[in-house]
Amino acid sequence: MLEKILPDEIYNVLAKRVNFKSINEIRIRADKPIVLLIGSQRTFLSHSGTTSNIKEAIFASKVMVEDIIFRASECSIYSVNEQIKKGFIVTKGGIRLGIGGDLIEENNTIKTMTNFSSVNIRLPHEIKNCSLSAFDYLIDENKVYNTLVMSPPGAGKTTFLRDFVRQLSERNYAYNVLVLDERGELDIGTLGCIGNFADKISFAKKSVGFENGIRSLSPNIIVTDELGQEEDIDAVNYAINCGVTVFASVHCDTIDNFLRKPNFEKIIKNKLFQRYVLLSMKNGPGTLEGIYNENFSRVRL
Repeated sequence: MLEKILPDEIYNVLAKRVNFKSINEIRIRADKPIVLLIGSQRTFLSHSGTTSNIKEAIFASKVMVEDIIFRASECSIYSVNEQIKKGFIVTKGGIRLGIGGDLIEENNTIKTMTNFSSVNIRLPHEIKNCSLSAFDYLIDENKVYNTLVMSPPGAGKTTFLRDFVRQLSERNYAYNVLVLDERGELDIGTLGCIGNFADKISFAKKSVGFENGIRSLSPNIIVTDELGQEEDIDAVNYAINCGVTVFASVHCDTIDNFLRKPNFEKIIKNKLFQRYVLLSMKNGPGTLEGIYNENFSRVRL
């Protein structure tokens, strides 16, 4: 899919000089050097591959940024405007483009984004077995624990969720799993990684997806990414009170910071989650820092 999004001069260098499997992000900013995130290290892209010397780096232009976004929209910015209003586009195959530019508001409502100035291309990777070090702590003989996976952006939350769902399927845990894929990143369809017992609802707000999914698909487990808004927390509370297990993620780098995070008081006070998994970038994306119970006492590491 990248060959359809990137200009030939950029794609050809990446294809011939850099290992795609090692790239987590490609950051392209108007009039600035192109930056790659490889593992936990940032480096410039050059015509010969990667470099730490900015003088050798390939610089992007505003036209390049706009062209990438146009290509990612399959030549129709209007068709993806609902995503653009939220600051991203997700392509087939789960490649997510975060977009920088000017948000246009009208009556306190975001209408669109214009004057695009940067794009962050996040490449999805299926890292098989990355959830195994935590797996046995998140499930008992009868059920999966309500679990919240925490990490800073880009540190492996989505990859962990994806692999956990796959592990359930491979181990023949025949739970009905609903993957609520609000941003189109959890099921990167070309890898077919949501398993044999999973259904999917994509691009729906959590408040809608939880209610409709429970009513129509009767899941035992709902897996969803990036809780944040108060309505997300209400949706989680609704699901758990319906007897549905929730396996979700949130942006956060430490337990202490999570305890201070806005909108999460209800989750903490009511002990909605029985397990908290903390990931970091220490040894690359997905480094397991610890597993905690509902009282934030360590159960592993």
